[in-house]
Amino acid sequence: MTYMVYKNYNLMKKSFLIVVSIVLLACQQQSGNDLKVLYSLPKKLKEVSGITYFLENNLLYTLEDSGNKNAIYALNSKGKIEKTITVSNAKNVDWEDITKDKAGNIYIGDFGNNDNERRDLCIYKLAKNQLNKDVASAEYKISFSYPEQKEFPPKKKEMFYDVEGFFEHNGYFYLFTKNRSKGFDGTAFIYKIKNASGNQKAVRIGEFKTCSNYNHCVLTSATISPDGKKVALLSHDKVLLFKGFQGDLFHKGTHTQIELNHFSQKEAIVFKDNNTLLIADEKADKIGGNVYEFKLLSH
Repeated sequence: MTYMVYKNYNLMKKSFLIVVSIVLLACQQQSGNDLKVLYSLPKKLKEVSGITYFLENNLLYTLEDSGNKNAIYALNSKGKIEKTITVSNAKNVDWEDITKDKAGNIYIGDFGNNDNERRDLCIYKLAKNQLNKDVASAEYKISFSYPEQKEFPPKKKEMFYDVEGFFEHNGYFYLFTKNRSKGFDGTAFIYKIKNASGNQKAVRIGEFKTCSNYNHCVLTSATISPDGKKVALLSHDKVLLFKGFQGDLFHKGTHTQIELNHFSQKEAIVFKDNNTLLIADEKADKIGGNVYEFKLLSH
C-alpha cells in the first residue's frame, strides 16, 4: 500500500513537472524568432513613421514624418504601393503616427515634437470616403496642447512633450509620450483627447515607466486590438503589452514586456487581428526597411 501511494505521488509529480516545462518552453519561444518578415517597404518610403490596417481589403496605410510629403500610402500584401493619397489641406510638419476608428476613418497625428517647442500640434481626420481619391481633403483638424507644459521648450529634464504613438478608441484619442528628457528614466505619460474638431487641452490620465535605457525603451508607436482588450507599445527591440485593464486605464492592467531579439529603428505598430501585430521599421545601416508579423501567445 505504501509503495502504491509513493508510486502514484511520483507519477503526479512527474506529470506536473512536464506540464510546467511545456508552459515555460512556450513562454521562452515568444521571441524575435517569431518576428516574420512579410515584405520590404518600397524604396521611396524611407522614413515610415506609422501604419494602420484594413482587414476588409488587406491594405496597410502608412505615412512618413517631417521633411516628407503630405500624403498617405496604401500598401498591398506584397508591399507594393496601391494608392498614394495627397492630403491637400494638411501640412506635414512632423507626422508621427496614423490610426483609424471603427468606421474606417483615418487620423494623422502631426505631433512629432523633438525639441518640445511646438505650439501647432494637431490631428487630421480623413474620412473613409476620401480614401479612393488621389487628392483628398481632411474633414477636420483637432488642435491641442498639453496644460502641464509652461515653457517652449521646457528644461532639459522636463522634455516630456513629444509623441510618436496614438490610437482612436470609443470617440477619444490616446497619446503615449516619447520621453526626451536628460537623465531618461523610462517615464511615459498617457494623454486623452476627444475626437472632435477644434482646439482642445489634452488630459493626462496615466503615467508608467518602461526602463532607463533610452535606445531600448523609448516609445515609438502604439495600437489597440480590435476587441479593445490589449494595448501594444513599441520600442526599437521590445513590445510592451497591457491587458486586463478597466475602461481606459490601460497602464493599470498587467504589463508584459516582450523581447523581439531584433534591434532596428522600429517606428510603427498595429494590430492585424486580436492576436497578431504588424510592425514596420526604417532602414538604417543596411538593417530594416521591412514590415513584420508577430503573433502573440494566447496564454
